[in-house]
Amino acid sequence: MKLNLTKPLVVFDLETTGLDLVKDRIIQVSFIKVYPNGKEERGNYLVNPECHIPPFITELTGISDEDVKDKPSFKQIAKQLSDLFTGCDFAGFNSNHFDVPLLAEEFLRAGIDFDFSKCRLIDAQAIFHKMERRNLAAAYKFYCGRKMEDDFEAHRADQDTEATYSVLKAELDYYTEAHQRELGENPEGRVLQNDMDFLNEFSKSNRNVDFAGRIVWGEEKDSKGNIVLDEKGNPKMVEYFNFGKHKGKTVAEVLRSDSGYYAWVLSGDFTYNTKQVLTRIRLREAQKNK
Repeated sequence: MKLNLTKPLVVFDLETTGLDLVKDRIIQVSFIKVYPNGKEERGNYLVNPECHIPPFITELTGISDEDVKDKPSFKQIAKQLSDLFTGCDFAGFNSNHFDVPLLAEEFLRAGIDFDFSKCRLIDAQAIFHKMERRNLAAAYKFYCGRKMEDDFEAHRADQDTEATYSVLKAELDYYTEAHQRELGENPEGRVLQNDMDFLNEFSKSNRNVDFAGRIVWGEEKDSKGNIVLDEKGNPKMVEYFNFGKHKGKTVAEVLRSDSGYYAWVLSGDFTYNTKQVLTRIRLREAQKNK
């Protein structure tokens, strides 16, 4: 099924030195930029992480220190990628939990404030897990009817990107009302809209404000513990700390009552994205109090 797009969609995948958002680095970034008119633009970069690639990562991906020694660092290609990605939505497989947060970290380390909050984030794994509950190889077999190892080389970002793009389009074909009725299924709750706003909401699986989940959304309560409603009668949502001694307290409250906590977070071993989100909240609250 051709994707129904209102702006370009970047389907992407990363290979990295590990799974730590603070310490690990990108060694390969691959993407397919799909335009609303159906045009597709592909990119694939090997990246010098400026650190040793662990042997188990080399065994998994086939990418070694030797392969990347003459390749650009992420900082050297960050501006080019930012220009390519600006104004786009993003899609991947487990991307909302790992690839997007790590990409955001790498941009910030390179001095580029790429604001993913303005992007719709489509996670084909979240769709798959909510509908069928498995992994990329199983998703490819289920939706595309072929074994992934017959069509792709495993654990390479460019190969996984192609597979993810195929899965996303096949998911939209599979979860139409007509196809579900053909399968004898009740289509209620099993139909996906070919719409990026819908898929963005469907892909969400948590209430994180920052990617690491250190700050989360929660219902605002008054001094008596009653839920505060907005002008439409819905619970008003505010940011809460989700760790440490202030866990369960609103960020705004902590910024007022414990001024040193902000400085402690900024100097601590937290992701750049967490520090960025906290800074934006602090600036917003300062404007309110002027």
